Amino acid sequence: MTEQRINPSILSADFVNLQSELEAIRTADLVHVDVMDNHFVPNLTMGPPIVERIQAVSPVPLDVHLMISDADRWAPGYAELGAYSVTFHAEAAEDPVTLARALRARGARAGIALKPGTDAEPYLDLLPEFDQVLVMTVEPGFGGQSFMPDMMPKLRRFAEAKKRHGLDVWLQVDGGITVDTVGIAAEAGADTFVAGSAVYGGVPEVRIADLRTAAAAHAH
Repeated sequence: MTEQRINPSILSADFVNLQSELEAIRTADLVHVDVMDNHFVPNLTMGPPIVERIQAVSPVPLDVHLMISDADRWAPGYAELGAYSVTFHAEAAEDPVTLARALRARGARAGIALKPGTDAEPYLDLLPEFDQVLVMTVEPGFGGQSFMPDMMPKLRRFAEAKKRHGLDVWLQVDGGITVDTVGIAAEAGADTFVAGSAVYGGVPEVRIADLRTAAAAHAH
């Protein structure tokens, strides 16, 4: 994987032709799989059976983002399906540390996601327990929203804590990521970028390369 990871979101893909849409992003680092339950967020996407099939045919590893309630109960099952990374929301977990350890025990990287309104402070000293922190740059639930630059101070706090602890934690952003905004996030410390329409809105291989170049130009 590259230092500036580009993870296309299949939320913007053609679900009828999902296997070919996965093949089109084989130059990406991971494929971002949004699981929504119409409860934690007001949208419904997919569950374990579809994720299992994506895992079976994807040319790149799975970066599963769970926007679901009761993450403590359901998240470990996605790790058991073979997902490379499983990210749950801080707002949906009773015990984030125990859950992260359960994901790691099942062979997945453990990620924690924060909604725009969730403060970073309670999680800064817990960074060693996670492999990835996802700072949402839109309200989770729907694709195509505008990037929220006011999330950059939160991202910088995680970047500073990562440096302070000397950790290899990935800092991911998701929401409104384009060639125009990816540099803003990279400058604030992000190294992993989720992009939906910015990838699938053109030739995916070209779009992925453009995003990677733009991110690298502003990386620390």
